[in-house]
Amino acid sequence: MTRWLTDDEQRTWRAFGLASRLLTDRLERDLLAGAGMPVTYYELLVLLSEAPERTLRMSELAHWTHSKPSRISHAVNKLEQAGWVRREHYAGDRRGWLAVLTDEGLAALETAAPLHVESVRAHLIDLLPPEQLRRLGDISRTLLQHLTETGQDTQQSTQQSTGQAEE
Repeated sequence: MTRWLTDDEQRTWRAFGLASRLLTDRLERDLLAGAGMPVTYYELLVLLSEAPERTLRMSELAHWTHSKPSRISHAVNKLEQAGWVRREHYAGDRRGWLAVLTDEGLAALETAAPLHVESVRAHLIDLLPPEQLRRLGDISRTLLQHLTETGQDTQQSTQQSTGQAEE
């Protein structure tokens, strides 16, 4: 038997869904307008910039973004056309490819990053008092742990996306 949502649960669910979509849309629009790149490309450039030698296997990019390899391949093609990324064969695997962040890609990321951070602050971070922001972080980590395959993926992904490293 279906456990229907209560009125409060329904209001919360709908507010969360709409707020999530509107926030994502706003961040996407701001980044496109300010830096000429969608959030997906920005995320890939960030991952590459944080990787050793600014290089990751294509399969690792797919893993960290929870994307299909074909989607990553398409995005990397676009980044290559912009001169921000280049592909190299992976020496350990004839079928494997590496994505390498170019100097031009790093410069594009360095231009986009302040614009993206300003947008994130304006539309999320600065709107919430510290206690709400802490609770949002707790809620987000709970959802990530549930929605990803393992808690380890969540921990590593969260550390990468927040710039925190395990010590």
